[in-house]
Amino acid sequence: MSNPVFKIVKPGLLTTIQDEGRFGYQQYGIVASGAMDPYALKMANFLVGNEGHEAAIEVTVMGPEIEVLGEATLAICGGDLSPKLNGEKVPTWKSFDVKEGDRLQFGQPVQGARAYISVAGGFDLPVVMGSKSTYLKAEIGGYEGRALAKGDVLSKIGNQKAVTGRALHHDEIPDYTRDMEIRVVPGPHLDAFTESSLDTFLSSEYAVTPQSDRMGFRLKGPKLEHETSADIISEAIPLGGIQVPASGDPIILMAERQTTGGYTRIATVISSDIPYLAQAMPGSHIRFREVTVEEAQQLSNEKERFIRTLEKVSRVGRT
Repeated sequence: MSNPVFKIVKPGLLTTIQDEGRFGYQQYGIVASGAMDPYALKMANFLVGNEGHEAAIEVTVMGPEIEVLGEATLAICGGDLSPKLNGEKVPTWKSFDVKEGDRLQFGQPVQGARAYISVAGGFDLPVVMGSKSTYLKAEIGGYEGRALAKGDVLSKIGNQKAVTGRALHHDEIPDYTRDMEIRVVPGPHLDAFTESSLDTFLSSEYAVTPQSDRMGFRLKGPKLEHETSADIISEAIPLGGIQVPASGDPIILMAERQTTGGYTRIATVISSDIPYLAQAMPGSHIRFREVTVEEAQQLSNEKERFIRTLEKVSRVGRT
């Protein structure tokens, strides 16, 4: 049973539907897409009793104004973009109820760049190639393959009950500072760079430029030099891969990255740090710290165990 729950009054800067992404189609040139901050997406879902992979609204920097059309339980996780309900501040990382006629708005960003609005039951949208995520450039998935616009109406699935007031412990809420240290595993094309390039990369500070988007973050800082060429035979690109084209300026590939690339990569951001990176605003400063593959795997495993625990707790709130 479908129930109208939101009407978009003002769309905000870039407001899209995103879930964990679209997997299994990269060999056909279909990008994964999905939430830029997958941790915040999962937490928003868990707090309202959904499966972690359910789709939510991804709000970018300047949030939308939303009219509530019916009773629902929501949660907003991720960056603090000053959400307000009927003019009063609402808590983030905590579920709360709304009713018909309520207005959800966002103000100035306080910390981070992206927030996720989940609704108990999930949004009633078509699953395209295994995902509800919006792939903007191909215009598929989400709400008619595009960003949400004025007048759009979103419906929720069923009348699932949720536990109102469920909150994440403060120790598990990320600190999205503008100046961040991001951990990376060097490689895989170190042989293509001069000996000093990796040291330069690891010892310097880089700024996120305004040319950054869901596809990739373009960085400005000390240039990295290649031995001969920046070009390689095109190969698959992982989330967090850091390409360095001939300009010497690094580019971190994010959720809507292309499926293959022909530039050398100097390092890859570890999966545990992707959520922090995703919250970087233009002008944010990043320093990189090298970790081993084993350390990256250990951090990933710890996070995965925590998420599995929350999955069990989340199921308690379902009926």
